[in-house]
Parts: sequence; C-alpha cells; structure tokens
Amino acid sequence: MNPAAKLSNNLLNASFIANASDIHFYPFQDHTDIYFRILGKRIFHKRIRMEQYQLLLTYYKFISGMDIGESRKPQNGTIAHKSDSKLFSLRISTLPLNHTESLAIRILPQDTTLSLEQLFLFPNQLNRIKKWITNRAGIILFTGPTGSGKTTALYALLESILQEKSYQTITLEDPIEKNMEHILQVQVNEKAGITYQTGLKAALRHDPDIIMVGEIRDKYTARFAFEASLTGHLVLSTLHAKNAAGTIHRLIDMGIEESDLKQSLIAVAALELLPLQMNDVTRRAAILELLDGEILKSVVEGKEHTKPEMFHSFEYLRKKAFAYGFISEEIFNS
Repeated sequence: MNPAAKLSNNLLNASFIANASDIHFYPFQDHTDIYFRILGKRIFHKRIRMEQYQLLLTYYKFISGMDIGESRKPQNGTIAHKSDSKLFSLRISTLPLNHTESLAIRILPQDTTLSLEQLFLFPNQLNRIKKWITNRAGIILFTGPTGSGKTTALYALLESILQEKSYQTITLEDPIEKNMEHILQVQVNEKAGITYQTGLKAALRHDPDIIMVGEIRDKYTARFAFEASLTGHLVLSTLHAKNAAGTIHRLIDMGIEESDLKQSLIAVAALELLPLQMNDVTRRAAILELLDGEILKSVVEGKEHTKPEMFHSFEYLRKKAFAYGFISEEIFNS
C-alpha cells in the first residue's frame, strides 16, 4: 500500500470510529490541521506535514476522478469506500486558496438506515408529515442549512412511502448519496449535459408518480419543479433556508408566483438537528418548523397567522426538548 493510501485509510477509519459526518483539511504554509465534524461540532483531530497533505490531496483527486493538474477551480468527486464490511460514499470537494487547495470530505454511510421515528424527536411532527405524503400531486420541501439532515429525511420518507405502496419513483441527485432499491436514481452531471432541468424533462417521460429533486438551487429548477407538480406529480425536494418562513421568501425571490405557491406547495419542513443525551447514548434528532394548511397560506400571503398554537418555532421546540430532558442546558443555550 502506498503512503498516501495508508494515510488515507488511517484517517478514514478514525473518522468512522468517531462517527464523524465530515473531515475538514485546513492547510497552512508548513502544515495542515485536520478537523472532524461530530454531532455538528468541529473538533480538532490531528496535524500533518504539508508534504503529507499534498500527497493526500493528489491521491483523493485522482481516485475521485478530478483533474489532478487543475488547482485554480473548485472540483467535486465521489469515492466508494469499504471498511470492516461497511460501505461508505465519500463526497470530495476542493477549494482553491492562495498557495494551495483546501479539501473537505462528506461521509455518507450506505449501510445505516434510520427510520422516520429515529430521525425526528417529536412523534406528533412525524404524524403530521405522514399526512402530507398522502397527496398525489404538489410539492413538499425539506429545508435548512448544510448538514441539517434534509436529504436523510427525504430518503427515509421515500422508503416509508414505498413500503406501503408501489410508485414509479425517480430521483435527480448531485451526487447520489445513497443507493436505493426500487427507485430510478439519476446522477446529475452538468459536464455531460445532465442538469437538473434536463433530468427533470427526461424523468417526466418515464411516467413517474413521485419525483425527488435533490436540491432546488436556482430559479430554473424551482420553476420546473413547480410545473411538474402542476401536471399531477408529487415532488419532494430540499432548499437551503434559515427557517420555514424563510423558505417562502427564497421561493418568491426565485420567481415563483404567489398563485403557484398556493396551488402547488403542500408543506414546508425546516429542520434543525439537536444532539441528544438519553440513556448514555449520544445521537442527533431533528426538530422541525412545519408549515401547512392555513398557516402556510397566511405566510405565503404575508399575513400574521391567527393560530400560533398551530406553528411551533425552533425556539419553542428547543425549550420543549430541554424541559423534557432530551437536551442539555449547554445545547439549549447555544
């Protein structure tokens, strides 16, 4: 085994043991600091020499299909990695810096499947979401910052749907984060001309009941996703937004008309992950700001909703989680 591969294996095994979701490389002139993101916190792991980092950088670029000679542009790639019979998908990304490139690795376990019940902290919120997915047309959006569990929740939701009924389901993803059975998964590849827009057009010709768009990134994808829902498809997707109300503002900024929001948007679930301390087991579960029905209509129209008991903010939900003893005082005050 060459030195770069050995260094990579040691580093990845350490990250798997720590249940890290990401590895961050922070290069300086003569050394590179490595951090793990564990339960949402960025924790220092170790320091390596700059020569070792350059070896790792070249190694990861090569095995993930990036251009080794390109250092002036950001690049992305994926790697399938097996460790102790467990399969992981590694999403690799580089970012040009003044004197070198930064490297980040997103770790996506392929064998770990969390149920909807495990993902969400409060069962009543899950029950509300299950009612949404009985719709046969319209859009359901999961929103939040990077790493808040949007895509994981979408996968679990799809699996829940398909366990009950057989639907022609097509996903459009960049990259495909987890291989799923009984679903047609399309890898978006803009270099090859497969954008979200062209992928959606092709997907519609395959008579889908459900379409999952990995992420609504721009006004063109947003427009097409809403048009797909208007033609009788259930569309599930994610969007970066700070909270539930912010999702509506982002869609309006993307050019979605109020009339289309009222007609197509079934609901919005904004996610925030909380580290839990229960029975000496540390894991994370999501609290959600949920918008649907009359409350959603009021937000779309820019009005104050008249039933505050129907909408619980992140602040309210964190207080509830703390009162029930799910989270520590440190997490509550952070």
